[in-house]
Amino acid sequence: MHDERKRPLRMALIGGGGAGFIGKVHAVAATLDRQAELVAGALSSDPARALAAASEFGLERAYGSYQELLAAERALPEHERVDFVSIATPNFTHRTIATAALEAGFHVVCDKPMTTTVEDASQLVQTVEQSQRVFALTHNYSGYPLIRQARDMIAGGELGEILALRATYMQGWMHGMQPEAVPARGAWKSDPDKNGRAGSLGDIGTHAFHLLQFVGGQQPASLLCDMHSYSPHHDLDDYGQAVIRFAGGATGSVIYSQVTHGRLNDLSIEIDGTRASLAWRQESPNQLVVRALGQPTQIYERNPNAAYSTAAAKAACRLPGGHPEAFFEAFANVYRDAFADMHRMAEGTPIDARKSLYPSVYDGHEGVRFMHRCLESQQADGAWQAW
Repeated sequence: MHDERKRPLRMALIGGGGAGFIGKVHAVAATLDRQAELVAGALSSDPARALAAASEFGLERAYGSYQELLAAERALPEHERVDFVSIATPNFTHRTIATAALEAGFHVVCDKPMTTTVEDASQLVQTVEQSQRVFALTHNYSGYPLIRQARDMIAGGELGEILALRATYMQGWMHGMQPEAVPARGAWKSDPDKNGRAGSLGDIGTHAFHLLQFVGGQQPASLLCDMHSYSPHHDLDDYGQAVIRFAGGATGSVIYSQVTHGRLNDLSIEIDGTRASLAWRQESPNQLVVRALGQPTQIYERNPNAAYSTAAAKAACRLPGGHPEAFFEAFANVYRDAFADMHRMAEGTPIDARKSLYPSVYDGHEGVRFMHRCLESQQADGAWQAW
C-alpha cells in the first residue's frame, strides 16, 4: 500500500526547454514549497530537442512528444504516474494539449493566454467541467501577497464604491529587435498563426486585464480599444489602450506597451473609490499605497505578522516582513492554491473553481474574450463593443 496523502504531487512539463524562460519558471515555482516534484516532460515539439533538454531539468522520464507523454503516463500504475501537467508551449497549442491532458485524467496548469480564439476557450471550459479536474492559468501576478491584500480591502468596502480602475503594463525590449533577426526564444510570438492575432495584447495586456478583474471584482459591460504596431520586426500589435465600462458603473483602462524605452517589466494597478484609492507596482511588489483626501499616505508592507494584513495576504507569504518576496513566490502561490484543490478532489471534496484564488478556466475565458473584444473594436475603427 502506498500512502498518497503526504507525498508530493508528480508533475510533467510540456514545452519550456531550450532557451525558453517560462518553462524553468514553472519548474521552480511548482516545486518551491516541496508540494510537487518534476518527474516527467516533453520539453520541445522537436523529439530530439525534447530528449536532449531533459537533463537540464533532471527528469526521470523524458518523452519526445506530449502525445507520447500522456499515453505512457496514463499507462503507468496510479501510484507512479504524474498527477498534473504544466503547459509552457506556444499559444495556439494550448487548447489541444490541455484537452488531451484533461481527457487522459490529469490536472492542468497552463500558460496564458488560455487559447487564441473565443471558440477554443468555450470548448475548453466545457472540457474542464466534464473532466472534473483542476485547471489553473498562470496569471501569476495575482499571487502577490499585497495584490491579495488589495482584493480583500476592496471586497471589504475600505475604498468605498469603486469609481475607476487603471492597469498599465509597460516594457521596452522590442526596441532591441532587428527585422531580420530570429530571437533565441519566443520567435513564435511574431507569427499570428502561432501566437494568435493579439500580439503584445495577448502577451502582457491580458495580465493587466486579469489583475483589474481579480482585484477590483468588476464585470465588464463594454469596451473600446486602439492598437498599434510600431516595431519593425513584426506586424502584430505592440502598443494599445482599452477603455472599459463596467456593469456596476465604474470605468477602467488597460494600457500596454512593449516599445516604451527604459521600461523593463513595469506592471501597475490603481483603483479609485469614494473613500480612498490604492496603487501597487510589480517592480516594488512588497508595498501597497493607500491614499485618502486630508489623510497621510499609508504604505502597507508585505508583513505576515502585521495586524493589518488580511488572511489571504498572510497565507501568500513565506518570509517574515522585510525579506523581499517577488516573482517566483507569486508564481508559486498560483501553484500552491491549485494544489489545494487537487488534494480536495483526491479526497472527494467538491470544489468551485469560480471561487478559487488561482486563475481558473473561467478567468482564462474572460481573458480571451478581452483580447477579441479589443481586436473587434480595433477593426471597427475604435467603436465600442458589447462584452
